[in-house]
Amino acid sequence: MRLSRILLILVILLGGFWLMTSYFAPTHSMGPLSWFGGRSNAPLQLTEAYAAPAYDAEEQNNIAVYKKVLPSVVNITSTALVFDFFYGAVPQQGQGSGFILDKAGHILTNYHVIAGANRGIEVQLSDKRKFSARVVGFDRTHDLALLQIDAPNLQPVTLADSSHLNVGQKVYAIGNPFGLSGTMTRGIISAIRPIKNEGGAPIEDAIQTDAAINPGNSGGPLLNSSGEVIGINTMIASNGADQSSGIGFAIPINTAKAVLSDLLRYGRVKRPSLGIVSLAVDPDLASQMGLAADSGVLIERVLPGGAADRAGLHGGTEQAYLGNTPIMLGGDLIIAIDGQQVQDPQDINSIMEKHQPGDVVSVTIVRGRRKMSIKLMLGEARDTNV
Repeated sequence: MRLSRILLILVILLGGFWLMTSYFAPTHSMGPLSWFGGRSNAPLQLTEAYAAPAYDAEEQNNIAVYKKVLPSVVNITSTALVFDFFYGAVPQQGQGSGFILDKAGHILTNYHVIAGANRGIEVQLSDKRKFSARVVGFDRTHDLALLQIDAPNLQPVTLADSSHLNVGQKVYAIGNPFGLSGTMTRGIISAIRPIKNEGGAPIEDAIQTDAAINPGNSGGPLLNSSGEVIGINTMIASNGADQSSGIGFAIPINTAKAVLSDLLRYGRVKRPSLGIVSLAVDPDLASQMGLAADSGVLIERVLPGGAADRAGLHGGTEQAYLGNTPIMLGGDLIIAIDGQQVQDPQDINSIMEKHQPGDVVSVTIVRGRRKMSIKLMLGEARDTNV
């Protein structure tokens, strides 16, 4: 009898505990097993949007630029055969970007993207079609290369005028950073300044931007807010880190426009030249040399048969040393070309960019103590510095 009462009490206690945990717990919807780590039978209540999101004006423009230009941007893979430590031939691949110029399949990219590609160049379009490309021409100085593919249904880009860009202007970069095709980044024009490319050649009016540019973006387009190409992404300032640091540079599209016809016709750029080897002279150096002008470009050597030689300009006749570097003194000092002041070879390069071989320019020089102007027909650049 006593045992029966104990059992009855236990049954009542257990039943009450079950009742309390099942129906009077603070979170009733969790179910009878929830307090013991069991699974809930109640449905998960989610809050969902009832319509597609409304994009603001800036987002709409971002999307419009991307959709407009993406079909014109290509991924370029170049293959070169190199030799390993054991002198075995090993294929090595490099990647970059480019963009379609016309329906004939011409593609503009950086020269360094395809340099050394002795085992072929492959172009992949945004729709994943792949084609072999041939090199039509290249310009090492400006780091440009013109390719061509044989493909139907191509969508060319629209080229802008890069002569009226402004710092603060919004820009977009589309390319294949680290092989991630179809990537768009956004920023502004941070500055417009002359720089030197990785080969040491000058780039006038290079476009500096904080839009993220990484390895693989090289050769891709830099765009304005209308989706027009204003530059060709070419290099980053990274202080040793091979990735974006917020300082990227693009070659202005007008620079490319100026050489495209030469690349298409000759496979190279016919660049004008004075035909001289020269030395920049600052006021201190001019004073030490006893020159009659404060600054200019001293002609150390006139190249035989070149433009300066034909016009009767004089090179140096006396050897001297600037530190440990031998130089030639006594030549003509160029102080202006077509009335534009010249202080270093870079100034001459900038003037040459606006001319073609065969153009006639007026060169103002100081010879001894005399100032004079000489008419000169520009030649074609070979292995001269100006």
